Amino acid sequence: MAIHLYNTLTRQKELFKPIEEGKVRMYVCGPTVYNYIHIGNARPPIVFDVVRRYFEYRGYEVNYVSNFTDVDDKIIKAANELGETAPEIANKFIAAYHEDVKALGVMEATCHPRVTENIQEIIDFVSALIEKGYAYEAEGDVYFKTREFEGYGKLSHQSVDELRSGARIEVGEKKQNPLDFALWKAAKPGEPYWESPWGPGRPGWHIECSAMAQKYLGDTIDIHAGGRDLAFPHHENEVAQSEALTGKTFANYWLHNGYININNEKMSKSLGNFVLVHDMIKNQDPEVIRFFMLSVHYRNPINFSDELLESAKTGLERIKATFENLHHRLANSADLSEDIDSWKETLANYKKRFITEMDDDFNTANAISILFELTKEANLYLQEPNSSKEILELFIQTFEEIASVLGLDLMEEKELLDGEIEQLIEERNEARKSRNFARADEIRDLLKEKNIILEDTPQGVRWKRK
Repeated sequence: MAIHLYNTLTRQKELFKPIEEGKVRMYVCGPTVYNYIHIGNARPPIVFDVVRRYFEYRGYEVNYVSNFTDVDDKIIKAANELGETAPEIANKFIAAYHEDVKALGVMEATCHPRVTENIQEIIDFVSALIEKGYAYEAEGDVYFKTREFEGYGKLSHQSVDELRSGARIEVGEKKQNPLDFALWKAAKPGEPYWESPWGPGRPGWHIECSAMAQKYLGDTIDIHAGGRDLAFPHHENEVAQSEALTGKTFANYWLHNGYININNEKMSKSLGNFVLVHDMIKNQDPEVIRFFMLSVHYRNPINFSDELLESAKTGLERIKATFENLHHRLANSADLSEDIDSWKETLANYKKRFITEMDDDFNTANAISILFELTKEANLYLQEPNSSKEILELFIQTFEEIASVLGLDLMEEKELLDGEIEQLIEERNEARKSRNFARADEIRDLLKEKNIILEDTPQGVRWKRK
């Protein structure tokens, strides 16, 4: 199994070697649940869901952990503004997150740990760092000593001195060094808190993932993943505190997906181009959003626009129409005696090429290109007046194998869209011109099954829904 992936830590592609043969321990940073997720938040769940699916397709057992930060300044602020409690806000948006990513075709994680369910583990982790001399208490807060950890900056490829030049100590902080970061925060009036050896308080952001990754996956994990914006400081701080505690490598491979721009501009609230998934999927097929996300390599930035989304929609509709046509022809095909060895070889080659692309750092963009080539090949075969049941089944199996890794359901029971209908009508017209009346009748019957009635008029074909 020669899967290669780009490791942010080494800045190069490396052969994946699991800690335990046949198994993958994977941690993906989840959301801070104070609002609905935006389109940028949706990219990591989608792309790393495909990474997980591909490992499983290649025979690995994947332990996929993705956390919820359910206590945080933003959650507390939202609770105060809405007159609710922080747990109420967190529960509401955890439910919304599950709903949104499920619509986007994301599989349920093996485990979704919450910060509030792992407070004792976090306290124990912080206590151990203090005992080892890597952390210190200051009036109820606890900070990590970045200068004490020799490898600080290795993930983001920055030196401590470079990082220190841009660091500041904010008002109210009691740091010994501007780069030191909070492991535990003393409680402020009216905030949620837990009792600790340093007084009432709550965890800092970075410590949460280190403690939960260790609890659910062990001291060293295979893959840690998340958005590129998390590489520094979040993941850098995770590396420091985890490796300071255990003396072991925290994660062997670090994967980071690229940013999303909206109409060629960085997405931000100030620009008013902040797009929530919860709103988008009310008017847009969420599978189109997923398909669009996967049409660009996960490490590259992706530009999000209505035009590009519409293009993705058209492409996905074309693939689905062909897949449905294969099924329709299969129901009306016979067992022909023609030799199918060449077709077996041809379709096996599509799967081999798909595996080659996915083995190369999960290149979904090229995988989708192969899916389009397969669609073209299938459409050419469907133009034949006669077809083999076995060949049709091979086509269907190849489509299903590739689509399942990408998390696409090609056979959903959906009402045909206008563009899909027009495409089928055009195909029927071409079939009639080439005197392939059998195919023309198949398309008419297919549309009839979908309650689309065709009328041949002197001005051309018209259609209407029954």
